[in-house]
Amino acid sequence: MCIKKATFAAGCFWGVEEDFLKCVGVIDTVVGYMGGRLKNPEYEDVLTDTTGHAEVVQITYDQHKLPYHKLLKCFFELHNPSTIPGTKYKYRSSIFYHTPEQKVIAEGFLKELLILNLYDYKVKTTIVNAEKFYRAEEYHQRYYEKNGK
Repeated sequence: MCIKKATFAAGCFWGVEEDFLKCVGVIDTVVGYMGGRLKNPEYEDVLTDTTGHAEVVQITYDQHKLPYHKLLKCFFELHNPSTIPGTKYKYRSSIFYHTPEQKVIAEGFLKELLILNLYDYKVKTTIVNAEKFYRAEEYHQRYYEKNGK
C-alpha cells in the first residue's frame, strides 16, 4: 500500500465527501477549510464567504489502487468546475496540491481537459499549494452518512 493525501474544493463538502468515499482506493476523508486568511475558522465564519476559505475534502488514498490522475478524473466528474470565484467563493473549484508531483500532474490534467473542450462552459478550476487545513466541526464529518441525503 502507498498512502497519499489529496485535497479538493468542489462545492459544498457534504456531497463531495460522499462522492469521494465511493471511489475505489479512497481510504478516508475529512472535511474542512483551506485557502483563507482567518486562523482557526469555524463554519459560521466560512459561511459569510469573507474569510477566503474554500470548503474542502482532504482524502487519504492508496496510490496503487487509485493513482492521482484517476483521483483527478473522479474530482472533475463529481462537480461543476465552472464555479466562478467571487460568487460563493467558499464553493470554488480548486485542486490543492501537496507535492510538486501532484502539481505537475494536476496542471497536465487540466491542460488536457481544456484542450478536449468537454464542457459547455469555461472551466474555472484553480491549482494552488495546499496550505493549513482546518478540520470542520464534527457534525460536518460524514454528514450524509449521519443524516441521510
